[in-house]
Amino acid sequence: MATRGIFLLLVVIIILSFAACEDTKSQAAEPMAPATATLSPAPASADVYLASGLIVVENQLDVAALREGVISRIAADTGKLVHKGELLASIDDRQLSAQHDSAEAKVSSIGFDEKNWEAKVRMEEVDFERAQKLMDARVITPQQLDHARFQLVATRNELERERQDRINAQAELHALELELEKTRITAPFEGIVARRYVRAGQKIAVGDRLFWITATAPLRVKFTLPERFIGQIRTGGLVMVISPDPDRVECSARVIQVSPVVDPSSATIEVLAKLQTPTGTLRPGMTVNIRIVNRS
Repeated sequence: MATRGIFLLLVVIIILSFAACEDTKSQAAEPMAPATATLSPAPASADVYLASGLIVVENQLDVAALREGVISRIAADTGKLVHKGELLASIDDRQLSAQHDSAEAKVSSIGFDEKNWEAKVRMEEVDFERAQKLMDARVITPQQLDHARFQLVATRNELERERQDRINAQAELHALELELEKTRITAPFEGIVARRYVRAGQKIAVGDRLFWITATAPLRVKFTLPERFIGQIRTGGLVMVISPDPDRVECSARVIQVSPVVDPSSATIEVLAKLQTPTGTLRPGMTVNIRIVNRS
């Protein structure tokens, strides 16, 4: 009897379990009430690309020696702000100066000789005119008139020779003046002395690097972009330049040049942009980040 009671109890429990499951299914089948909140439209998508590039300037070069010699003076050192034409260093020019003075004296001497021949030409012209009048009056013979004519031609030729000698002497003087200019190492543009490679007393040869001069403005940023940006980035567009300092200062830059070809080795295009309002922390040669936003 006890076993039969336990069996009936199990049957009752199973029946109640099935009833509970049917009730749960009926509740799940009922439709949910519609939501009352209204969804806002999705914002316009934006493709943000971050590139890296270098801060550059247009004027930046090594100043090289144009003639050999010994550095006699250093007038500018690293970090000095120089103007165009300002003296950076000088080469010993004593021998060249002596040659220049000699050439200058030669030009002056030839100039005096030229004036003397000009006076002789005028005198021979007067003599020839007088000889013509005497010939017309049959006072002198034709041979005497020819002699006066030949004398005038010879004197004019001597004058022309002196003029050519003067031109040659002036050319030699000008060449020495150019060589003297080469002994003065000057700044090719306004900028700052970034490096100095020589010292006083050092012997240099033609082509040796002497100074590295770099301009400080206008600042530009050069960077590359994947070729998919062809047609998306154009001259006149704006990009954002992010400085590498901890404050991550941003400034805008306007695109001034986009490479018309794709580099086949990297599948990129080169872009050059000019900084609009550069911060004081940016310097030529620094690596910065460039943010490009293309809205669809």
